[in-house]
Amino acid sequence: MRVTVDDGVALETVMAGPTDAPGLLLVHGFGGAKEDFADHVDALALEHRVVIFDHRGHGASDKPAHPAAYSLDRLAADALAVARAAGLHDLRLLGHSMGGMVVRRLALAHPDELHALVLMDTSPGAPPGIDPELVTVGARVARTEGLAAVRVLSDGLDLLGSAAYQRVLAERPGFAEYVERKWASLSPVMWATLAREIVGQADQLAALSNLPHATLVMVGEEDATFVAPSRAMAEALPDARLVVIPDAGHSPQFENPAVWREALRAFLDRLR
Repeated sequence: MRVTVDDGVALETVMAGPTDAPGLLLVHGFGGAKEDFADHVDALALEHRVVIFDHRGHGASDKPAHPAAYSLDRLAADALAVARAAGLHDLRLLGHSMGGMVVRRLALAHPDELHALVLMDTSPGAPPGIDPELVTVGARVARTEGLAAVRVLSDGLDLLGSAAYQRVLAERPGFAEYVERKWASLSPVMWATLAREIVGQADQLAALSNLPHATLVMVGEEDATFVAPSRAMAEALPDARLVVIPDAGHSPQFENPAVWREALRAFLDRLR
């Protein structure tokens, strides 16, 4: 189905599982797609109403042409609109990478809308170690030359790469083609706008200490950018558990899927 939000943008959405089960909304990251969680939807839907969707500017969702249509707060409003449209209750909210930044904002702005929180390979503010000036150059290239040129720069820098990711690229049939399809689906306007906001956003670590929700903080052990921020968030949140996924980098749901899903399942079981 497609969920149309208040500014008229339609978001491609998939739902699975019993309608009366607790809701589980899985929010993908920057440059990702709802299919980033597709391997796990059927298993998670045995006991949850699972919803995945493409952010605006990504995948099969609408791609507004104006930069004002894109911000992390706008994406947080979109995620909340999807959860409400799906009729999710007792909401468990998972955000991966930029998706974690989105659900962090949603949780802080609307704490009563969710029951539990999963922050996955993300940070409480700007990701450490990423040069904002380099991102500004990438944004300019996206606007003037397109995302194919940005892809060349991104692959050369490999900012979020890892041995685990390279293993999946080499060994999983069709995965490299899936990555290509995701890149091809992205809006250059979205990329240029959100990339700069991600590296320029304010730190909300202190605010996280006010969240009462049970929280799982997950991070791949090879995700050098986000291991330290994940530890800091787990320490700041009053009811948080940190799980470091071995043999995994920035996308442990692909790189060590069995361990990732078991860690998530164990957390969700705690909430019963």
